[in-house]
Amino acid sequence: MSRINACFSRLKSENKKALIPFITAGDPTPDYTVDMMKGLVDAGADIIELGMAFSDPMADGPVIQLACERALKAGITIDRVLQIVEEFRQHDQTTPVVLMGYLNPIEFFGYKEFAQKAKKSGVDGVLLVDLTPEEATNVVECFAENSIDLIYLLSPTTTLSRAEKICNLASGYVYYVSVKGVTGTAALDVDSVRSRVNELREVTNLPIGVGFGIRDAQTAKSVGQCSDGVIVGSVLVNAIADNKDNEKSAIVNALKNILIPMRQALDA
Repeated sequence: MSRINACFSRLKSENKKALIPFITAGDPTPDYTVDMMKGLVDAGADIIELGMAFSDPMADGPVIQLACERALKAGITIDRVLQIVEEFRQHDQTTPVVLMGYLNPIEFFGYKEFAQKAKKSGVDGVLLVDLTPEEATNVVECFAENSIDLIYLLSPTTTLSRAEKICNLASGYVYYVSVKGVTGTAALDVDSVRSRVNELREVTNLPIGVGFGIRDAQTAKSVGQCSDGVIVGSVLVNAIADNKDNEKSAIVNALKNILIPMRQALDA
């Protein structure tokens, strides 16, 4: 059983929901990322989504765009991201790690070579924002051969027929984008999320994680009541930006201070 499947299976048996934080690898410097990941786990993270910085992150708002700029300026590369995961695995063999990014850098790297190196590094899943199901067949096979889950986005405008097609290619979990627009820019309508997640359960048995717009413990709790996992990104990345000139411990503590109340709220 994969780490992702084992994680959701354990949470289901404990009647808990997954807390899935997102940070950008290499922000503010690659040397900090492993300790930040460890801090997220200490604060209650079940799965970590690790962003692969890209120069044109079209699905992301200003907060994560700036994080990508900082990481690229600090010298992050795909190889360095994989090294970070490998180093994290020296401390943690349990927590699933999902890489999130865009097609261009992976296509340039080579899907087969990337999948092989990702597996060796200890990566469990990959989410490529701009990979459409029509273009995914060979990619799906490549990642499946290396036991890496390919995770897909579903949006409020995705029709149920298309959602079913996407979910048939996906594994691990699916990521429901709770708002129209880019990350970090819109208020969350929990009632609409609940209704949409219930519809999506008609076309997939995969766990459904919900992201975009989750900023505090209350929204995390509300979304957790209708989903299998809560994905938290921009509020964490913004905290990194606010503390980027401070010592590493200050950044780790800032992340913990956001995540711990969310964990407590989800478990209450």
